[in-house]
Amino acid sequence: MTTVAEKKRTAVAAKQWTEKARKLVTLLNLHIAGVVVLGLVNLYLLAHMAFAWRAASGDNEQALADQTISMKTAEIARRPLEGLDEKLAQATKDADKFYKQRLPFSISEVVGELGALTKKQGVKLTRATYAYAPVLEGTAGEVTEARIDASFSGDYRPLVLFINSLERDKMFFLITGVTLTGQQSGTVGLRLRLTTYLRSPVGTETTEKSVAGTGADAAAASADDAPTAGGRR
Repeated sequence: MTTVAEKKRTAVAAKQWTEKARKLVTLLNLHIAGVVVLGLVNLYLLAHMAFAWRAASGDNEQALADQTISMKTAEIARRPLEGLDEKLAQATKDADKFYKQRLPFSISEVVGELGALTKKQGVKLTRATYAYAPVLEGTAGEVTEARIDASFSGDYRPLVLFINSLERDKMFFLITGVTLTGQQSGTVGLRLRLTTYLRSPVGTETTEKSVAGTGADAAAASADDAPTAGGRR
């Protein structure tokens, strides 16, 4: 009897639980559960999007910084090129001015200038030899290099003043060697190695010799006897 009663109670309890489960699993409850699940999924997606946005923002800031550096570098590199056309035109004018005003067009000009300077400073030109070599041959800036090996004599102070006047002269002279012999008092020997450049004559200029001053006689004779191969008289 007891066993049958227990079985009946168990069956009744199971039936009750089944009915409660059926009540819980209704359409409304299913909708609510779906909404909860969707909400959790949305939260996950929002969190993932937030992390992705922060990472993208960091990358954008780095990219912007790199781009800024590149722009500044390009701007610095561009500055020396600003007004390049005008600078080239001005450089050409300056070069033409230097050629015309400071470079002689014939060796006779050089001889005449040396004679004038020796006479002005009271020294004597005793010997001069000349050698020539073309420079920038076949171009618009072609000149002839004139190398001069000259000897002078005179008192020490006038010779020093003569060297100084050569360096400051309107005609371009480059002193490449200086040798003094003798004492600071009395007659002193001076040997100079000079370089200048002969340009082409412009306009009414002529290559005819015009040696100035009697102090240039010895230099003129040496210039006349100097080899002219590759050179200019």
